Order: sequence, then structure tokens, then C-alpha cells
Amino acid sequence: MQDVALTWQQGAALTAGLGIAATGLSLSRGGRLRAIAPFAREATIISGLYALWQLAGTLSVLGTAGAMSRAEWIERTERSWHLPSEASVQHALAGNAISAQAANLYYATMHFGGLFVFLIWLFVRHRDRYHQIRRVLALTTAACLAIQLIPVAPPRLLPGYTDTAEKYHQSVYGLGFGADQLSAMPSVHVAWAVLVGWSVARIGSGPWRWLGAGHALVTVLVVAATANHFWADGIVAVAVLGLCAAAEAAILREVTRRRRPPQPVSFAPTELSPAPNGAILR
Repeated sequence: MQDVALTWQQGAALTAGLGIAATGLSLSRGGRLRAIAPFAREATIISGLYALWQLAGTLSVLGTAGAMSRAEWIERTERSWHLPSEASVQHALAGNAISAQAANLYYATMHFGGLFVFLIWLFVRHRDRYHQIRRVLALTTAACLAIQLIPVAPPRLLPGYTDTAEKYHQSVYGLGFGADQLSAMPSVHVAWAVLVGWSVARIGSGPWRWLGAGHALVTVLVVAATANHFWADGIVAVAVLGLCAAAEAAILREVTRRRRPPQPVSFAPTELSPAPNGAILR
């Protein structure tokens, strides 16, 4: 399976093309063309952030030393916490060819696909909430990349696990142990999926609102079943997401407070009261 993601060079080229198109649409005299301009501008921003994310991913690992030992430490710590073994989940959910290949396909396609569909839905149907959630997304991704400067191997590189994607020739990674394979902690897959699930559940309506929650749950199970992440990778990712959401809300409140115009000071007239002798006391 080929990686469905674009390289940072392809993302940069796409961003440049979208930027030119957005500029042309904004300057257009046609009403219908100008109405498309906001979509083109937002697509340019998302594409630019994506290109930067891909570029950072190629530079995010400071060598490979210690990646395996950190993964082994995570595994021992999870067992001390009595968390279920990822290997047992892999055997249960990806124990046959059909379920294993389905999990590999979901891992490879829905990471970006689910996020992009969500962003389009949010921009079209709930634009008043879009920019806040996009900021949380950008902050969370940047924080995850910063943590990934410390290389950590995924469980599929340890004994006792099966690399299901490689087994069925569905791997999105190249041959060898590249830097992108040692960025398992925290799991950006889980962070994005939980953000989608939480946002859709809060903003959406009707039974469709639980579709995002289902995507988050399936993603958590898939990353474990394919041995691409430990439970701890997802736990840390959700913690990072929560901290970034809280930070964004605090910054937004502060910016709103500073932009609020000062309230005019009103002076109430001095109340006058008569003195016993008929004079006026102030």
C-alpha cells in the first residue's frame, strides 16, 4: 500500500497553488467566485499547516538511540498498571487476514480522511466554531511534535508483536527504521480522532453526532491492533489535547478581555438631604 499522505514538498506546492487560487477568487468581480474565496483561503491555511507538519516529521527525531529501550519501559509500565496487553488486543481484533487488513486500511486512510471530512463539515455547517477548533488542532499537533523529538519505537518493532501492515504488504512506511517510525509517543492518530469525536458530539445533533465518537473508539482500537501504538501513546495524546484546549480557551478569554472597550464611568448625582433647620446638606 502506498502512503496516502502527501510529502511536505507536495504539500508546499499544493499550498502555493491554493494561495494563488484564493487570491484570484478574492479579486474576482463575480459574486459566485468571490463566495468561494473563503473556502480557498481556509484550504490554503490547512494545506500550509499540513506541509509544516510533514516537514517537522522528517526532522523530529534526534537520532534513534534509546528508542527501543523507551518502548520496552513503556510496555513494562503498562503491565504494572494492569493495562491489557496490546498483543492480546492484536490477536483478538486482527487475528485473521480480513480483520487485520481492514485495520491496516483504516489506520492508513482515516487518519487524514476523517480529519479532513470533519473540517469541511465544520467550516460549512458550524463556521462560528471552526476557527477555535482549528487553533486547538494546530496547538495539539505542535505539542505532539515537540514531544516526538524524543524517539520512541512502536510496539510492532518489539518481540511478541506482529507488524500486520508489513505482513500483508500494506505498510505506509518505507523499508528500514526511519525517523517517522520512531515517533510513536504520543499518538497523533488518537489526538486527532478524539478531537473529532469530542467536537462532533458537542456540536452535532441527532444520531449522526455519535459518528465522531465511533471514529475515535475505532482509531484507539486500530492503533493497538496494528501494533503501531501503545495505550500510553494514546493516553498522553489525550492529555496533550486537553491541555492545549484549556490553553486556547484561556488565551481566547484574555484576548477578548483586552479587546473589550472600556466601560464609561457614570457618576451618580449627589443625593441631597434637608437639614433640621431647612438648609440643604450635601
